[in-house]
Amino acid sequence: MTLAAPGPDAAPTDRGTWVGARDTRERGERGDRTLTSMCRSIRPLNNLAPPATDEEVRAAAVQYVRKVAGTRTPSRANQQAFDAAVATIEAATRDLVDSLVTAVAPRTREELAAATARSAARYAS
Repeated sequence: MTLAAPGPDAAPTDRGTWVGARDTRERGERGDRTLTSMCRSIRPLNNLAPPATDEEVRAAAVQYVRKVAGTRTPSRANQQAFDAAVATIEAATRDLVDSLVTAVAPRTREELAAATARSAARYAS
């Protein structure tokens, strides 16, 4: 990681980096700051008809834990922690999706697929 010289408002952190310093990995092609978006494999699960399945909720939990852990497959030493995190996130996601209330009519998976196709066509380069 390459850090720029700390600016006047930068402060050291406990990890030896500087808050306020520029990290070159945070810069886009044009030099502007970029934000990391949600993992593309995680789909919105709220307000679907029929409701999100247990398999969809589990897939979202696995993708989230993979993203946070920074690995697709955990080592044997970390497998138990990985599985426990997936189970916890899965339960929390199911509780959240089941308790959310909206006044908007539920979307079908066909509508979501069509919207994804339109978006892919619009942003194709």
